[in-house]
Amino acid sequence: MTTRARHLSEHIDRPMPAVYAFVSDPENLPRWAPGLGSGVVHEDGEWYVETGEGRARVRFAPPNPFGVLDHEVLTPSGATVHVPLRAIPDGDDACDVVFTLRPMPGMTDADLDRDESLVRTDLALLKQLVEQRTAG
Repeated sequence: MTTRARHLSEHIDRPMPAVYAFVSDPENLPRWAPGLGSGVVHEDGEWYVETGEGRARVRFAPPNPFGVLDHEVLTPSGATVHVPLRAIPDGDDACDVVFTLRPMPGMTDADLDRDESLVRTDLALLKQLVEQRTAG
């Protein structure tokens, strides 16, 4: 079993507030993290996404000016996955998005390598989507 967290980052040529606004909107989650699921639903004050295993609840950190985009996913099996995620300004016109990937109990290094590859793909997609958006 592996125990070390991995910090994965993507540089995005858009101001941090624009990236933050896109990522913090739960309706955008399936666009930049399609591996998590699809069909985002807002119901009774909670956000849900449809996954291959069933419906998962997603909760984001409260809105803040610091770029904290942490969220937790309550999986259909009942496990809670905490996802530390930050948008860190790099000057006025760019930022770095940093995703902390932590191993779940029982994960092997190969499992974590697979998850890292998926997250890197999601971050690259996020970069593409946000950089294509116009400043207006």
